[in-house]
Amino acid sequence: MTHHTQLSNIGVIGLGVMGKNLALNIADNGYHVTVFDLDEAKVNGALEQEHQERKEGLAPRMQACKNLSEMLEKLISPKVIVLSVPAGKIVDGICNTLIESGISSDDIVIDTGNSLWTDTVEREAHYKGKFKFFSSAVSGGEVGARFGPSLMPSGDESAWQYVAPIWNAIAAKVDSKTGLPIERFEPGNPVTEGEPCTTFIGPAGSGHYVKMVHNGIEYADMQLICEAYQLLHDGLDLSTHEIGDIFKRWNQGSLNSYLMEISAEVLQQDDPLTGKPLVEMILDKAGQKGTGLWTAVSSLQIGCPAPTIAEAVYARAVSTQKTLRVSLSKTLIGPAKITLSDVEETAFIDALEDALYCAKVCCYAQGFQLMAMEAKEQNWPLNFAEIAKIWRAGCIIRATFLQSITQAYEQDPALPNLLMAESFSSTLATKQLNWRKTVAASVMQGIPAPCISSAVAYYDSYRCETLPANLLQGQRDFFGAHTFERTDKPAGEKYHLDWSAKERTLTKV
Repeated sequence: MTHHTQLSNIGVIGLGVMGKNLALNIADNGYHVTVFDLDEAKVNGALEQEHQERKEGLAPRMQACKNLSEMLEKLISPKVIVLSVPAGKIVDGICNTLIESGISSDDIVIDTGNSLWTDTVEREAHYKGKFKFFSSAVSGGEVGARFGPSLMPSGDESAWQYVAPIWNAIAAKVDSKTGLPIERFEPGNPVTEGEPCTTFIGPAGSGHYVKMVHNGIEYADMQLICEAYQLLHDGLDLSTHEIGDIFKRWNQGSLNSYLMEISAEVLQQDDPLTGKPLVEMILDKAGQKGTGLWTAVSSLQIGCPAPTIAEAVYARAVSTQKTLRVSLSKTLIGPAKITLSDVEETAFIDALEDALYCAKVCCYAQGFQLMAMEAKEQNWPLNFAEIAKIWRAGCIIRATFLQSITQAYEQDPALPNLLMAESFSSTLATKQLNWRKTVAASVMQGIPAPCISSAVAYYDSYRCETLPANLLQGQRDFFGAHTFERTDKPAGEKYHLDWSAKERTLTKV
């Protein structure tokens, strides 16, 4: 080791935008970082950026290595290695190379990618005894990674105790009293005050599960805003700049959030090539990387209703059917155009603001209920007040609204559903008429609003003491002898009616 001049606290493998920015963030907070990537240009780019951003007189806090054996030599024990690589086989490829390179059982490898949570559970078990496989989901995009993301770590508790000071340092921060983000986008001058947006989530896989649900909520939140945009654009014939102004105004109130803020910016951006609104030059085909889909699948598997999240995934799927939509738009007939007066337009915009808030509440209610049901299934001790807290800054769904969710779970940690919190149920009761008017208007004008509409159905389903599932069970018993329970008998007792007999007799099964 004589040729190495500096030992490092932490290693970072994978210097795409997220990995590079995480490494720079760690270096900003006083840690020495050793970096590696198969692409030498990415390594040189990271070193050059660290050099340019470093304050005069300070020693370099980032160094490169040629391979993983050299990285292990340069790290202080127990060694901490952050993987910032795509989810999947590449994670195991690096882990196996680290084993071949001499990693020890006390060393910690942190997967920060969007791995499927079940893969994380399997990996922790598989690598046990070889090294401590730890995971930490990261939210906040490239800016979050650079200046403070929301971090969702899970796995070996002793690994967390060692990593915690680093994670607390690099995480986004919020004001403890207001819950509002404390932001400073200045290289070399990280935010050190406030509450860090990270907390130990729980056993292996739980952090990635929470991040998966975060992304499912993100899908729905984005789609809700997009539906509001289409209702204003197609329903009221407002320009993108006018809608951007409305979103900017909404962002000053209860809808204040990062997604609302950037949506306003996107709508007010002109295209550098044509001078037209940029959003009108962007093809309406949405991509997805799988986490929203995983959330919808998980909700179906465990039997947790999350229709707004699922509809957001379907909306992206419909968007990819561009050729078919163009064809059907020429043949499928919709309703006649409705013209509103100025007074009616103003009322509609106000109603839509309320509708967006109500649908957003239902969307988060679905996500938190899903986490609660999976936590019970996996025996994870999830703290929902803490989860809401660490989403208040750094992450994509950060919003003022999360302070209210934090308070709801602090008042009742065992809250079965957010709709049961008085702060939300009373607000939804007040705003529901505008919510319903919005859904009715979308139907009458032929403008799709699947997420706003599904959220109303979700709300109304939970308001119903009796659902038509009694008829459904009757149908199932008729054609498949699937049995049913009775309202006048103890829960769990099953009955079957002999539907094919001349005299239909009831049997207790």
